[in-house]
Amino acid sequence: MAAYPPMAISPMNGMLVVKQDLIARNTKDSEKTLRESSTKSLYWFTEKQLNFRKVAKENTVWHKVLDNKNDLPEGRVKTVTAAHKGICLTHFEGKFSALDNKCPHQGGPLGEGSIENGLLRCPWHGWDFHPCTGLPPGGYDDGVETFAVKEEDGAIYVGLEAEAPHDTTVSDLMVETMINWGVTTVFGMVGHSNLGFADAMKRQEQQGNLNFYGIRHEGAGAFAASAYGKLTGKPAACFSIAGPGATNMYTGMWDAKVDRAPLLALTGQVATQVVGTGNFQEVDLVQAFGSVAEFNHRVQSDSRHGELMSLAVKHAILKRDVSHLTFPDEVQEKRARPNARAKTPEKRMTSLEIAPPASAVEDAIELIKKSKRPVIVMGHGARTHKKRVVQFAERLNAAVVTTFKGKGLIPDNHPLGGGVLGRSGTPIASWFMNESDLLIVFGASFSNHTGITPKKPIIQVDFDPLALSKFHKVEVAVWGEISRTLEIFEAELKGKTDTLDQRPEIAERWKIWKVEKAKRLQETSEKGISSIAVFDAMNKLTPENAVMCVDVGNNAYSFGRYFESKNHDFLMSGYLGSIGFALPASIGAWTAVGDTRPVVAVAGDGGLCQYLAEITTLVKYKMPIKLIVLNNHELGKISKEQRAGEFDVWKTSLSNPNFADFALSCGAWGKRVTDQAKLESAMQELFEESGPGVLEIITDVDLI
Repeated sequence: MAAYPPMAISPMNGMLVVKQDLIARNTKDSEKTLRESSTKSLYWFTEKQLNFRKVAKENTVWHKVLDNKNDLPEGRVKTVTAAHKGICLTHFEGKFSALDNKCPHQGGPLGEGSIENGLLRCPWHGWDFHPCTGLPPGGYDDGVETFAVKEEDGAIYVGLEAEAPHDTTVSDLMVETMINWGVTTVFGMVGHSNLGFADAMKRQEQQGNLNFYGIRHEGAGAFAASAYGKLTGKPAACFSIAGPGATNMYTGMWDAKVDRAPLLALTGQVATQVVGTGNFQEVDLVQAFGSVAEFNHRVQSDSRHGELMSLAVKHAILKRDVSHLTFPDEVQEKRARPNARAKTPEKRMTSLEIAPPASAVEDAIELIKKSKRPVIVMGHGARTHKKRVVQFAERLNAAVVTTFKGKGLIPDNHPLGGGVLGRSGTPIASWFMNESDLLIVFGASFSNHTGITPKKPIIQVDFDPLALSKFHKVEVAVWGEISRTLEIFEAELKGKTDTLDQRPEIAERWKIWKVEKAKRLQETSEKGISSIAVFDAMNKLTPENAVMCVDVGNNAYSFGRYFESKNHDFLMSGYLGSIGFALPASIGAWTAVGDTRPVVAVAGDGGLCQYLAEITTLVKYKMPIKLIVLNNHELGKISKEQRAGEFDVWKTSLSNPNFADFALSCGAWGKRVTDQAKLESAMQELFEESGPGVLEIITDVDLI
């Protein structure tokens, strides 16, 4: 290319060739533009580019983006926001300019770039734009939009056209449907692949229709939703981005599934066209969640969106299972069809009061009429029917024992209450099972942990026919809703039973067990406080109507054995047995009961560290949850199992932070106890604290 003399302009294919020492002389504006664009390199500009000027329109709305113009020095750029618009604000040779913050190639944030050699450089791939006009050198047509700027009283304003009213999106329609079906609590993290759906939830929360809780780990969100479902019988939702955010929820989803808790999982997803190509954070979530989700679908542009959300929630409620919907990027912000409306559950749900088959009722009645010492076993599946079951027990004079998951369904101080059956239970419960002549089991699944003996005649009642006779045959399997079945049993049995009153025996067995507990309470150690002492203090001080969330490990065994239930509800990771459950579960429990009931979490040091950061969630949302952590610096349950299996104890020791100090650093109340004499006073302080609190107790791993 031929060189041109200094101070000259030469046309070439309708363009202007500009060197560092060339100055356009055709107009004053173009002369200034070229001076501002001077570099050592050779650049090309069209006449239109050189004469560009952004003018405010009549409907311009001005937005203050900089309180003090001195906050953006000469030659610097900054990302600001005007209304909902991201702006790259530049300060170049004394002039403030506003450019669209998105590079036209991949959306790179120009406000995070820099001005180099008189040009604004995209931070992602280095493409250049004029800092004032937004146009690239060389006459290309891939510039960025610019906006009017004005200065008033030292502040900088950007002018934009008034925003158009919001158009209802697919996400808006599906969120409204979700709320209509009763899903008003969501736990999750907002991220780049779920922003459209998050924006729809934001609008509903602003209207008071939804509560969204931003957690620190998606796994905690899924556990919180699982606990919510276990406590209320209604689904909450957990929410994540595509890829790792979604896979983080997997464990909590399985916890809900195996414990028959309704749960709705909502995940973002990369654009449909790149699913299966190895795109960034691309996981085929429909395939990935195929085994855990009873209802599992990708939302498509042509889906019947309100109906799809209705089916997801309906499956979760009726099946007491997990539903999952994943939302590709291109669908979330898609405008809903003009006549599309959110769906409701009106006339969409059938009654669940299933009456059992007549033949099963007849067989059960005959066994009960013959029984002298019936014992009732209540599992987690009887949670919503506990009052009816206890009334039935009172008519039969029958002892009532529970599975560990069903702990608290009958208070331990009830005259017929026999405590927890199984490995985490009391000798009272096992004694009455062994002395019985009939077991009547409601909503229990016969796990090995519970140990319901098959050597006794058994009547099993459950809403799920697959749960009946699951591991071995039973004398009478009754498929029916528990309260409806009891209504029929009571009518058929009226005046036809002749059972022994077991109340005196129950009182005697409790007396024996309390004497034994008092002996164990005398065991002390220089290594730490005994778990027996911890739960003895809790028996005295824990509010009688608290929701109790327990973790997995030795702390759980001691909890089941020594903590005496009153009007408590208990939440735990039952069949999955997942460590780390207690703290996230307490979040789910508090969102269900609010400040109407206290919420207490009991965890070991191993479990707590799985989701330790969620203490900041308690603080952020002012959740007055009380967390009691038994710190023995060991995965004690695993050490115990290694010894029982005649293995060496290996890799079970733990290096822990000071949990009380950590709580204080998060803004919660915190205290550590190492002296048993100070245990009760410290626990009293915990329960008197108005906000979230953490009581750390140094315990001896051998005193459980």
